[in-house]
Amino acid sequence: MKSPCVSDLADGQMVASLFLVREKEIRTSARSGKSWLELSLGDRTGSIAAKMWDNFEAIAKTFERDDVIRIRGRVKLYNGSKELTLEQIIPAAEREYELGDFLPHTKCDVEKLYAELRAAISGMKNPWLQKLLTSVVDDPEIAPRLKRAPAAMTMHHAYLGGLLEHVVSLMGLASAVAEHYPELDPDLLLTGVVLHDIGKIDELRYARGIDYSDAGRLLGHIAIGAGMAREKIKAIPGFPAPLAVLIQHMILSHHGSYEFGSPSLPQIPEAVALNFIDDIDSKMAGMRKTLEQGSGSDAAELWTERNPSLRRSLLRKDKFLAEGAAKAPPQKG
Repeated sequence: MKSPCVSDLADGQMVASLFLVREKEIRTSARSGKSWLELSLGDRTGSIAAKMWDNFEAIAKTFERDDVIRIRGRVKLYNGSKELTLEQIIPAAEREYELGDFLPHTKCDVEKLYAELRAAISGMKNPWLQKLLTSVVDDPEIAPRLKRAPAAMTMHHAYLGGLLEHVVSLMGLASAVAEHYPELDPDLLLTGVVLHDIGKIDELRYARGIDYSDAGRLLGHIAIGAGMAREKIKAIPGFPAPLAVLIQHMILSHHGSYEFGSPSLPQIPEAVALNFIDDIDSKMAGMRKTLEQGSGSDAAELWTERNPSLRRSLLRKDKFLAEGAAKAPPQKG
């Protein structure tokens, strides 16, 4: 792993290291007319804003977004957040770095996750649904992307392997929910779990950075996923038409409301269950990410930065309880 990483940077620190360019823009102040180079630099531990104020015009033409550059600069605090003031930028050759240092990745074993997914499919009782899911996860064009794709840009599981981690997490939730509510069809719910976000393998680009593809911007993962499911269903002779409708309904309704981008509202028990377990898994993953990050410049702060999906800051409860215990008067014997 390269050093230092974004997560290691501290106020006042001089930095000479490699970073991936996630955003690049030349900005001009409307008030002063002065221009500067504005970058977002990152690695697998996070991202940081960076600015170059002087003599940037020529060097800015030598690299683009998703390139790796070697920088020299100093960390400072601006409005409570860390940023880099750059003195030097040198484009890096591919032999100088490992791409894995710059893209966040699931902490789970991807092959183990994939094996869990295939094992769950092999245990299904409905032969039509089993055949459909097998045709998806064993497709040589789909499987490598399913193992690598993130589940989102920023909100939850926004790292390589995040989609598969999310799906396997939902499998556990779906199993428990289906056992608790016998009116649910476990195989239909599992099908929704596996296929609800399958469109993200095409919605997002994740070769050198994580961003939306052109199709992702134009269509979104819900429409893409429903189309993928239809094509796979058409390839299975005799697949029951009503069952095909229910599968597509679960994909189209899994965000739960028109407000959140679903073209249909959940109207069968399995679709309602899928919406809620998807929502809790994404929110818990988002909370986990927020709690692991620092608040402003100090990861030891009692309150985190604002969680975007919940639209609120979060309390670090362990620190809160520890501080409360330290302030409590000693117990009398």
